[in-house]
Amino acid sequence: MGAKNRALEIKRLLIYVLALNWVVALAKLIMGYIIKSSSMVADGYHSLSDGASNIIGFLGIWLASRPKDESHPYGHKKYETFASIGIAFLLFFVCIGIIHESIERFRKPVVPDANFLSFAVMFATLIINFMVVFYEYNAGRRLKSDILIADSAHTKADILTSFSVIAALFAVKSGWYFLDPLIAIFISVFIAHAAVEILRDSALVLCDSAVVDTKKIEEIAMSIEGVLSVHKIRTRGRCDDIHVDLHVLVMNDMRMDIAHKLSYRIETEIKDKISGVSDVIIHMEPKPNVSGRYKN
Repeated sequence: MGAKNRALEIKRLLIYVLALNWVVALAKLIMGYIIKSSSMVADGYHSLSDGASNIIGFLGIWLASRPKDESHPYGHKKYETFASIGIAFLLFFVCIGIIHESIERFRKPVVPDANFLSFAVMFATLIINFMVVFYEYNAGRRLKSDILIADSAHTKADILTSFSVIAALFAVKSGWYFLDPLIAIFISVFIAHAAVEILRDSALVLCDSAVVDTKKIEEIAMSIEGVLSVHKIRTRGRCDDIHVDLHVLVMNDMRMDIAHKLSYRIETEIKDKISGVSDVIIHMEPKPNVSGRYKN
């Protein structure tokens, strides 16, 4: 799939998810305010932040899909990773807001009115979120998109918090009103955890952490005739934009044109056998004090 088609498919998926997230968020917020449940309102704002993350995702995809230029010879794909960091910080802000509201509920207790309709809303939104996570995560893996995977993690946290809200509604029905703001704080822990995971994965990309096992690259290169040894193997980038560089030792009497063909074959083999590799830089080195004939 080309970069342009990939970007279009990701944008289309984000539109669908955005619509579903806003439906879920509005349902939770309206019902939460009606029955005066702080945990349900907190969950509603969490779902609303899912929609906001989709908007950030649109921006990230638009920037990441731009072609390489003189100022950005390696492309713009890391903008998608930056957008994922934006989602993480958005989650942190939501977390702080929930904790603040929950503390206020402890100071000024409010008794929520947990009724049949509130349970129906929570179970309906839970089913929608399950569908979104399954579809979005698998699409993210297939398209190798940081945005879709990060956003599905965001929605996955929403599922966990929805279960907590349902538990809070049952607790309210049993007369344990204090559990409503307490579970709202519990929800914020899940939100913070999702944010930390996104930041960790994004940091690995931005700090150029290794993304491919060097032994795998060595095995591919060493399987090609004419390669004596391989060393100084390095990898970096995102899972859909991996950059590889390595040093290859060859016979010291190998002609330049043959060395060039060998280099091209190594590059092709690595790109074919390792998904996501977009660039391979090979430094050819002659083996010292060894004479031999290499035939094409």
